[in-house]
Amino acid sequence: MQEQREDNVGSMQRTFVMVKPDGVQRGLVGRIISRFEDKGLKLVGMKLCLISDELAREHYAEHADKPFFQELVDFITSAPVVSMVLEGKDAVAVVRELCGSTDPSQSPPGSIRGDFGIEISKNIIHASDSLASAKREIALHFESDMLLSYERVDEVWIY
Repeated sequence: MQEQREDNVGSMQRTFVMVKPDGVQRGLVGRIISRFEDKGLKLVGMKLCLISDELAREHYAEHADKPFFQELVDFITSAPVVSMVLEGKDAVAVVRELCGSTDPSQSPPGSIRGDFGIEISKNIIHASDSLASAKREIALHFESDMLLSYERVDEVWIY
């Protein structure tokens, strides 16, 4: 896969997605993955794991000075999460659109948060907000040998 740049709109990208503890505990993982696959995004890495306090602090480092930082860390480390890397054309923007607004009450029906979330503190899913964030988050959560490159048989019908 080509190296990603911030200005490569319209090109193939990889992005990081995490089904948070509330999504895992509510049994929504399969339904969430189906939405991404139905859209045509390709799953190239996935794992079920417990996030350590250290990884949570590094993942949310940009919020370290905010009053809700410890709440983020406590929540993301409270139960298993499913971390994944998705690939597709404009994957970062496409995934963000499928997820909906960070505040589920502001998310349209049909989006993941709009259909499954009610509270901002339990909003089901995390998705990288830029190519730079995607690159950083993928590197935090996955070793390079954990990600696959392959061609899906339906790609000719998607692209």
